[in-house]
Amino acid sequence: GKMQVLGVISVILAVCCVNATVYFREEFLDGDEWKSRWVNSKHKSDYGEWKLTAGNFYGDAEKDKGLQTSQDARFYATSARFEPFSNEGKSLVIQFTVKHEQKIDCGGGYVKVFPADLDQADMHGDSSYYIMFGPDICGYSTKKVHVIFNYKGKNHLIKKEIKCKDDELSHLYTLILNPDQTYEVKIDNEKVESGSLEDDWDFLPPKKIKDPEAKKPEDWDDRAKIDDADDTKPEDWDKPENIPDPDAKKPEDWDEDMDGEWEPPMIPNPEYKGEWKPKQIDNPNYKGPWVHPEIDNPEYSPDSNIYKFDNIGILGLDLWQVKSGTIFDNFLITDDVKEAEDIAKETWGVTKEPERKMKQEQDDLKRKEEEEKNKEQDTEADDDEDEDADEDEEEEDEETKEDIEEARSDMEEEEAKPKDEL
Repeated sequence: GKMQVLGVISVILAVCCVNATVYFREEFLDGDEWKSRWVNSKHKSDYGEWKLTAGNFYGDAEKDKGLQTSQDARFYATSARFEPFSNEGKSLVIQFTVKHEQKIDCGGGYVKVFPADLDQADMHGDSSYYIMFGPDICGYSTKKVHVIFNYKGKNHLIKKEIKCKDDELSHLYTLILNPDQTYEVKIDNEKVESGSLEDDWDFLPPKKIKDPEAKKPEDWDDRAKIDDADDTKPEDWDKPENIPDPDAKKPEDWDEDMDGEWEPPMIPNPEYKGEWKPKQIDNPNYKGPWVHPEIDNPEYSPDSNIYKFDNIGILGLDLWQVKSGTIFDNFLITDDVKEAEDIAKETWGVTKEPERKMKQEQDDLKRKEEEEKNKEQDTEADDDEDEDADEDEEEEDEETKEDIEEARSDMEEEEAKPKDEL
C-alpha cells in the first residue's frame, strides 16, 4: 500500500533528478582558477578589469566571492564556454546573482548567452547573441530587467516593463524559457512576470490586420451628440469680454498735451458669458463608432520554434558601468526549473540573510560614527563661540579700561590748568 506508493514516488523523483541537466555552473569556489575558464575579450584595449571578491559585506566570505567590476567608466567583456547544446523540446533556465554594492548610478547587470561559434577573444557589443537577460540601471528613469531574444538575426525586446532591484544587496535573477513558447521571469525565486513569446514580443507579424478594402460608409454618423437646431441665442447674451474700469480716475497730474487722451484701464467684464453655443442633444442618427473590419494577415505564419536555439555554448558579461563595484555570482544554465530553485536555495538562499545582517550592522556603525562626528563638530563650534565671546568681552573690558584712563587723564589735565584759564 503506502510503502509501494512511496517507492514509486521515490523512483519518479530519482528519474527527474537524473534527467535534469546542468549545462553550466560557476560559483568561483576555487580561487584564481576561474581565470582558466573565463576569457577576457581583446576587442578593445581598455576594457575594465575584473577581480574576485565577496565585496564589503557578504553572507559567507568564500561562497559569496564573485566577479566584480573594479574600474569606473569602463566597458567590460568576459565569457565562459561550455559543452554546446540545443534547448529543443525542453526548458531553458538561466540564473545568476547580482550585487550592486556601489549604489550603482548607471550600468548593466545582465548576461548574454551566445552561440558556441563566438570568438571569445573578439567578443564585443555588436557580437550576435541568442539571449540577453538581467537588470539594467541608469538614473531614475531606467531600472528594468532586459529580456531580449534573437529571432532570425534580429534582436527583439520584451514589450512589458519589468522592474529590477536597485538596492545594494545580492539578488537572484532567473529566466525560464519553455518549449510551449511560454516564459517566466523570477527575482529572488519569486515570479515577477510571465506570458507567451508571441504575445509579449514582436517576433511575428500580427495574425489580423485591418481590411485594406474596407472603408467607412459616407453616410455613417458616429456623432453621439449634435447641436439642438431649436436652441437660439438669448438677446442679451453678447457682452464684451473686457470693459473700462468704472472706479478708475484720471490722475491729477495727467497732461493731455503730453500724455494724450486719458482712458481708464480695462478689466474683465463680470457679465461676459463667452462664445454662445447651442445645447447638445442625442443624435437620432447615431450609429456608434465605426470599427474597421479585420482580415487574416497573409504575411502571418505561425512558428512553434521561436523558443529554440540550436548551438548554445557560451555565457558572457558584456556591459558598461559608470560606477564600478557590481559582483556577479552563482551562474547557472540548466533544463530543469526545480534544479534551479534548489541550487538557488543552496547558494543565495543560505547567504542572503547573513549578508543583509552584515550590511545592516555596517550601516548602523557608520550612522553612529556620523552622529559622534557631528556631536564633536557641534561641541567644537560651541567652544569656538565661547572663545569668541570671551575674546569679545576681553576686548570690551580693555576698551572700557582705556576709556576710563583717558577720561581720568582728561580730568587731571583740567584740574592742573590755572583757574584763570577755566
